[in-house]
Amino acid sequence: MSRPMGLRYSTIVAVHRDTPQNNPSIPFEFTTENMERAKDILQKYPPQYKKAAVMPLLDLGQRQLGFTSISVMNYVAKLLEMPPMRVYEVATFYTMYNRDPMGKYHIQLCTTTPCQLCGSDSIMEAVTKHLNIKPGQTTPDGMFTLSEVECLGACVNGPMLAINDDYYEDLTPNGIVKVISKLQKGEKVQPGVEGGGRSTCEPKSGQKVLLSKEPFDVSTVTRSDL
Repeated sequence: MSRPMGLRYSTIVAVHRDTPQNNPSIPFEFTTENMERAKDILQKYPPQYKKAAVMPLLDLGQRQLGFTSISVMNYVAKLLEMPPMRVYEVATFYTMYNRDPMGKYHIQLCTTTPCQLCGSDSIMEAVTKHLNIKPGQTTPDGMFTLSEVECLGACVNGPMLAINDDYYEDLTPNGIVKVISKLQKGEKVQPGVEGGGRSTCEPKSGQKVLLSKEPFDVSTVTRSDL
């Protein structure tokens, strides 16, 4: 049964609470390879504005560890010579930073109005039923973490969701279950639109504008055409 219209799950807590997996006593530092990446990132900013690199460096730390722990935040703060609180403010404001351990596959399901009108509630129901978890939870095997998110910027291809860095669009309940089942088996999946009905964001019913391959001559437009 679908949840009532407008009801949303809230899973983000802004306040840090120490856990055995996430506390300041756990050491963190960039690997040699990621330190080189960090140096390349810092070169994009004038030395007096290196604090502006806080977001890409937090992302780099998250990709290395799997989530943005308090140790990652403190490490980035030290690297950029800025108060840790300033880094905490960034990490708790942007939802791209996951501050708790995540599954191997992070499923981010969009339920904003366009996707909801296209049936995102049925996708949510299919995912939660198949994985037996709710938004904000991780499967016991550590494979999947489910999040309900705001607009992911693919409204015309809704309903859609992201799995790690890939988008899956024009979804149906059966289609997304097939995708998740393949990931569970270790099989490769093809991101993009489901069923191959369209390759990008063109209308499902076919192209409606720019039908001619010839350049349009603006001089031929008359007042009656406007």
